[in-house]
Amino acid sequence: MSLLQVFNPFPIKIDRAEGCYIYDKTGEAFLDTFSGIGVMSFGHSHPSLLKSLKEKMDRYMHTSNFFLDEDAIFVSEKLVNFTGKNGTVYFSNSGAEATEAALKAIKKRATDKRNKIVFFENGFHGRTLGALSINGFKDLREPFEPLLPNTIELKYNDVEDLRRYFDLFGEETLAVFVEPILGSGGIVSIKPEFASLIEDLKRKYNFILVCDEVQAGLGRTGKIFSYQHFGLSPNIITIGKSIGGGLPLGGTLFLENISRAFEKGEHGSTFAPNPVALAGARFIVENIPSLLKDVEEKGNYIMQYLKEKNFEKVKEVRGKGLMIGIELKEEDPQMRVKGLQEGLLLNVLHNSVIRLLPPLNIEYNDIEKMLVKLEKVLK
Repeated sequence: MSLLQVFNPFPIKIDRAEGCYIYDKTGEAFLDTFSGIGVMSFGHSHPSLLKSLKEKMDRYMHTSNFFLDEDAIFVSEKLVNFTGKNGTVYFSNSGAEATEAALKAIKKRATDKRNKIVFFENGFHGRTLGALSINGFKDLREPFEPLLPNTIELKYNDVEDLRRYFDLFGEETLAVFVEPILGSGGIVSIKPEFASLIEDLKRKYNFILVCDEVQAGLGRTGKIFSYQHFGLSPNIITIGKSIGGGLPLGGTLFLENISRAFEKGEHGSTFAPNPVALAGARFIVENIPSLLKDVEEKGNYIMQYLKEKNFEKVKEVRGKGLMIGIELKEEDPQMRVKGLQEGLLLNVLHNSVIRLLPPLNIEYNDIEKMLVKLEKVLK
């Protein structure tokens, strides 16, 4: 095969996808529990979303950054309004590119005495070289080192580790990157005392706080942004995955005194923001707010059901909204295969945490079907 194999695909030949389901060439249906890794907030082939994309595509597909698309203005204003602050948005093609834009804006503000960038163990911010420099997975970083200098990895949710570091290097710290809810790190929420300490240190040392909302943002947890659960006040927010309605799009929100992140010509992209992806983004920002209450209620329903079952194999069920992790007591390399045998598509992190990211508009009858299948897999 000429295709470079960097992932382990399911042994399914896809014919079509609709709602929560992916259908193979034989017509067999598989319930998709992770929505293209958190991308398809409205499920596959949502009619109204497709209509928006097709209408834009019929008008034009690409014009380059020499032209300003009206949807870019609309979506950026909506995104900033969601934060309750003033700011600007830089659109990119992915979450990793959103991280790169954040890093570039931060590096622009570095000095010889203030240049350290803090990130946390098991935090995932992308695989490009800049993003990899602040990726909290050592096994992903090491083959490509040396990476960006002056990046410091600390332990997530370890108050003493964070306090100890800032006692020594607070004045030298320029920025802190954090996922309020670890995605690839196992669906682990930031502890209130850890979030509170970050805010206290931010007030004391005036560093730039970056909240990575690529996976947890845009309604996934029952709030527009996951940091809003924890009292964090970011200067920069990165988004991706679901913002394009299924098409590649990312964004970096620069807030308040960081709003003028770049001067003209300092950053850019040929393809971003793509007009068709922007049409998807417009649909997302217009329709996500009405789902937030349902997302919270459905997430609570799923977690309560799984906890009450008290599965022998399960160590913990955790998460917020429709971002749920089922941690197994022991690693099970066959868990994905077991799901497939039940017509269930599972995303299993490190063979030990089942990551559930169903569509935000999932119906209760599909939730019941998912839970029945999960029960069979977890017995």
